[in-house]
Amino acid sequence: MKKSVNVSVDAEKLAALEMYLGQKNLKLAEELEKFSEQLYQKYVPSNVREFIELTAAKKSLRKAKKDAPAESESQSEQ
Repeated sequence: MKKSVNVSVDAEKLAALEMYLGQKNLKLAEELEKFSEQLYQKYVPSNVREFIELTAAKKSLRKAKKDAPAESESQSEQ
């Protein structure tokens, strides 16, 4: 699950930032996502990051198993 973060920025600074990013074919949202990942890597301890990754992988496996029977049923009906 993704969450949003609101940040207040001076309008003129934001316009200038978007303009100069645009000249380099970059998007502000993508750059902010990269920066938030860098902050995460820098400040969240590696054992906590590993735990979060394992938990996310476990959830995706559960979801895949839950969705799999519906897919196999629809394929067997064909």
